[in-house]
Amino acid sequence: MATEGTGRRETERTDHAGGPHEAAAELYPSALRLGQELRVVLVAVGGGAVRIGREIARQHLRHVETVAINCDPKVQGFEEYDRRVYLGPETGEEIDTGGSPVVGGVLARAAEPSLRGVFQGASFVVLVGSLGGGAGSGALPHLLELASRHAAVVSAFVIKPFRCEGDRRALAERAIGRLRLVEAFADKRERGAATLEVLDNEKLVPAFGDRAFSAVGQHWAQVIRQHVEEAILIPAEAMLASLPMPAMEVPEATPLLVGETFGFPERFPSGPPRGPEVPAPLPAARAEAELTIEVVRSAGIPPAP
Repeated sequence: MATEGTGRRETERTDHAGGPHEAAAELYPSALRLGQELRVVLVAVGGGAVRIGREIARQHLRHVETVAINCDPKVQGFEEYDRRVYLGPETGEEIDTGGSPVVGGVLARAAEPSLRGVFQGASFVVLVGSLGGGAGSGALPHLLELASRHAAVVSAFVIKPFRCEGDRRALAERAIGRLRLVEAFADKRERGAATLEVLDNEKLVPAFGDRAFSAVGQHWAQVIRQHVEEAILIPAEAMLASLPMPAMEVPEATPLLVGETFGFPERFPSGPPRGPEVPAPLPAARAEAELTIEVVRSAGIPPAP
């Protein structure tokens, strides 16, 4: 596993040198309001990104909701994720995109009502896309547009294939160019509220050599997890902790009214409540029974006139 510093050198930053959240931190007060739940949505798009996202989802980061999106129906079985979205028919029938971004884009647009709900109410969105195939290269631009419309701060990480993957790498480079042109995302980047980082597999070759391919995914998972912790969770939690508590209005207590000492001008407009009725005298026919009747009145309540 590469060190923290190595991981940062291996990422190809496509934004200004100041980093994503030096400017975005200024937007935290508007993104976070007292009483609002901090909600971070991490979305993995495409087969390779879903595998990386599973490494992060297993760690159950606080405040982070994980979502997997793919054109492969197998995505529905990844229980590590909080939500799984299959870009295909409800029957579960598998659709072969043939590695075509056009097909992936069409499927994403058709599923827009469901995809929109993934991002609504999110304070921060972290998008992870594996480029070079139909889902990542085709659906990611559409998802990036939706995320940029609904979230306050957006971070996008795209995985670039190895050089030996030929056509997939070329397709990924074209997809990166399209991502920069996504209108809502570009507007957010200009305001410092969004970033795009390219995680190039080829740059790991000298350090990883012939190690298992799974080690590459684990490495990128650590890089993204570190970003979520240091650039989002820690600053956001500190911001929420620093917000002043609003003054709470305590309702005025209603005094306990006893008898007629306080009067009953509002609660009892017709006067104080009456005491229990006094039984009528016994009929003369029963007087010789020598019965004694005692009337007990409630304390503090006057008798009836």
